[in-house]
Amino acid sequence: MHDKTSESNGSTRKFGRRNFLTAVAAGAGGIGLGAALAPYEERVAYATRNVNRNSAPSSLKITDLRVAVLDEVPFTSPIVRIDTNQGISGYGEVRDDADPRYALMLKSRLLGQNPTSVEKLFAGIQQFGGHGRQGGGVSGVEMALWDLAGKAFGVPVYQMIGGKYRDDVRLYTDTAASQDPAVYARRMKEKVDREGFTFLKMDVGIELIKDIPGALTGAGAWGDLEQYSGKHGSYGMTEHPFTRIQITDKGLDEIAKYYEAVRNAVGYEIPLGSDHFGHFGVNEAIKLSERMAQYNLAYMEDLVPWFHTDMWKEISRATTVPTMTGEDIYGLEDFKPLIDERAVDLVHPDIASAGGIMPTKEIGDYAAEHGIAMFLHYAGSPIGAMASAHVAVASHNFVALENHSAEVEFWDDLVTGVEKPLVRKGFYRIPDGPGLGVELNEEAARQHLKKDTELFPPSDQWNESGSWDRTWS
Repeated sequence: MHDKTSESNGSTRKFGRRNFLTAVAAGAGGIGLGAALAPYEERVAYATRNVNRNSAPSSLKITDLRVAVLDEVPFTSPIVRIDTNQGISGYGEVRDDADPRYALMLKSRLLGQNPTSVEKLFAGIQQFGGHGRQGGGVSGVEMALWDLAGKAFGVPVYQMIGGKYRDDVRLYTDTAASQDPAVYARRMKEKVDREGFTFLKMDVGIELIKDIPGALTGAGAWGDLEQYSGKHGSYGMTEHPFTRIQITDKGLDEIAKYYEAVRNAVGYEIPLGSDHFGHFGVNEAIKLSERMAQYNLAYMEDLVPWFHTDMWKEISRATTVPTMTGEDIYGLEDFKPLIDERAVDLVHPDIASAGGIMPTKEIGDYAAEHGIAMFLHYAGSPIGAMASAHVAVASHNFVALENHSAEVEFWDDLVTGVEKPLVRKGFYRIPDGPGLGVELNEEAARQHLKKDTELFPPSDQWNESGSWDRTWS
């Protein structure tokens, strides 16, 4: 994943950190053949020999990996800390509401290794990631490795993955939904007037209209239409095409009231995306998107599960509203069918599921080669937010990054080393410090730990693995 070759329009492009090394080598006057064949960490050390270092990168070793689980950030956010023999630590973040053990199980594969060998280490742990929250462990560790590499060489992560296309990162934000369209509209307008956001997203699910007689057909058998029920066989655990819920014309009119109210409040200059519609099939998705097209939506997200490529193609070809998915996809390979077949108009990876910083950058680059823009999903702490921001400034097809924490009053307090507030008029200003450019404020983090947990407790039980990890014979 970190070093893929893709073909588009007869041209071949090489992705990966080797591009960075080649470019740096050229800028440093070139590296001879002997140096080019040297070990990875020695090539990096040579290529960046004129950079002011915080450590001695060639002798840097991983000594520990621990996780602290923050709560209400707005969800649970497992923070990864990787320590080294030279007193510097790197931070990353497991996907929101994911199990911290997805990261802890990787510890035995990392101890004693040089964290600047990011590609090598990623190759060893890549197999332990998966779609959705299962990608969180690999992703969080990969972020922390890049943070360490940047700190070791004294450069920001964005510089290590290609440099900046922009200084500021545009954000999109949402707000608490309301069953009263007027209240919903007021809350959205406050995001613009009080906080300065220039891009909005609405969550408008069919659960908002479930109690209106004649709005839905077939919904009664599914109870309260709770999208996040984890009970087997429940509405929340049933894929969209299998609920057979239908939206009536009356139901479409009721849903339209929310978009009408918000557009009347914020106008049409502000881009407005939409998500979390509920679980229904392709026919209803087309019906809904065509009815809401008059509100000039920036996108309609996750209308059906991401892996139904043919369904996405059918929806995208039937509507003028841009379609978007991807927050639960791990790695570039499963984005390729959506991109190659132009099944969606926009891609939407989450750095904490996609595999981390470089895989997300590769997804964006591959989409760009096919003329597709990239949004970034994210709903966690400032650690992962800043990791996402580094990818955003280094990707020329980037549009906007999710900020899901506007109502979390202590959010900025969780990090130090960066100018506050983190969000200014709907944008992040990218930190220029080494690595991610931020440090976890452990005092603040301690005040917002998940109940009955500790701040980075010892993890010695994860020091050794009895598993044979090779996936081939």
